[in-house]
Amino acid sequence: MTINKTIVVAMSGGVDSSVAAALLLAEGYNVVGLMLRLWAEAGGSANRCCTPDAVYDARRVADMLGIPFYVRDYKEVFRETVVEYFIEGYAQGVTPNPCVICNREIRFNCLLKEALSLGGDYLATGHYVRVAQDEQGYQLLKGIDHSKDQSYVLYTLTQERLAYVKFPVGHYSKTRIRQIAKDKNLPVFNRPDSQDLCFLGEGDYRNFLQRQAPQAVQPGNIINSGGEVLGQHKGLAFYTIGQRKGLGIHSAKKMYVLDMDPTTNNLMVGTAAELGQQELYAHEVNYISGQAPTESMPVTAKIRYKSRETEAILTCLPDQRAHVAFSKPLRDITPGQSVTFFQGEQVIGGGIISK
Repeated sequence: MTINKTIVVAMSGGVDSSVAAALLLAEGYNVVGLMLRLWAEAGGSANRCCTPDAVYDARRVADMLGIPFYVRDYKEVFRETVVEYFIEGYAQGVTPNPCVICNREIRFNCLLKEALSLGGDYLATGHYVRVAQDEQGYQLLKGIDHSKDQSYVLYTLTQERLAYVKFPVGHYSKTRIRQIAKDKNLPVFNRPDSQDLCFLGEGDYRNFLQRQAPQAVQPGNIINSGGEVLGQHKGLAFYTIGQRKGLGIHSAKKMYVLDMDPTTNNLMVGTAAELGQQELYAHEVNYISGQAPTESMPVTAKIRYKSRETEAILTCLPDQRAHVAFSKPLRDITPGQSVTFFQGEQVIGGGIISK
């Protein structure tokens, strides 16, 4: 069983990363635990990824497994990279996805470098995805448990980084992972999954923006597609494309958010018939293979983490851009969110939906 390779596991104190460490230890790796301390507002709750309880649980699991455990401070890097991206996105009238940027810049950049500096040959995380390799390179695949699959937010991975990362839990269902944790007497076997943005603590993102970026939450006009003023909104950051509830206007027909214009601070609404489009453009596009397709190709695409995949035609454009033409109109294509491309189980790549 001797492997004689060192693998650093990003431990969060949760069940997935804890079981990842246990599985790799059983495979014969020299396992090291690592946690990053990330930014949270002064005077508020700690970052959900590294609360005192999370640090305690991760250290307790590491002690049970007999592996070393380290904590490194990346608060300022996280604030500058992820939190500022989140704030600036809303200030520009889009709905950003900070988890994509965190995975690209923190987990698989800063954390990977930290793992290698500790003498690791690889970095492992508790993400529900898989990696395969053939003569053409590495492929990123969906997790076996599609209900927990996290490939949507990992399309930024590259061939260079995939050579150094492993995802042990991606080959199991969530139910099985919890059972493994219970069988190994890991105290985190029933710890609930974290759902919200880690740096918001216990608060709501609207309250967070009011404190951190008041310029992004100024009231303005709600207008229809004809320019008629229907009411007042509370701040563009409080809305997203396709939203129906909470508009605070009276209309004979159900109204939905169609667009947001930060230059005029107008929120445009319209009927269901006006909502939706059958194409989008994306920027900052990354292809897992490292090679952009030279011809248009059929794919399925997801435009939100929880949305269903939809058949589409992907066309590569210059300057890391792409055009995606869907087989049917979609109602919630939202600038700032990501679009991820698939062919079957394989992740082709993805990008950020343009305005």
